[in-house]
Amino acid sequence: MKSKAPSILSGDLVLTGSIVSEGEVQLDGTVDGDIRAGSLIIGEEANVNGEVMAETVVIRGRVTGSVHARQVQLASTARIEGDIVHAALSVESGAFFDGHCRHASDPLSEKSGGGAPASAPKAANKSADIPPAPGKSSSSVTSLEPPLASKSSA
Repeated sequence: MKSKAPSILSGDLVLTGSIVSEGEVQLDGTVDGDIRAGSLIIGEEANVNGEVMAETVVIRGRVTGSVHARQVQLASTARIEGDIVHAALSVESGAFFDGHCRHASDPLSEKSGGGAPASAPKAANKSADIPPAPGKSSSSVTSLEPPLASKSSA
């Protein structure tokens, strides 16, 4: 693939919708939607409200939503409110991060929402699909406690 110039979204830009690019994107404006890119730089004044997925992400501004990337760099001016799934993560002193952080060997193939990867096999036990009764555990281990005696008036 030939080297292409980065797509630059200036500070006065407000975009409602998703951005998809295989190349490099430099964002200095506001995006209300998801961003998928090969490489993404979120500038100090930039604001993203949505999911970010890229090979590499440098965050200097604000992201409200999950971040999935092989390499994630949080600059000292970064403000993240959401989960980060990464293969490599670096955080500068002063960066604000409110969420969960999880290492994954292939963070781009996993769905947001946490848990197991989308390709995880379902349990073979059909009873696992039936929700437990209120107040009961979904575990198949039998309780060792005796049943409670019902109250009777005598």
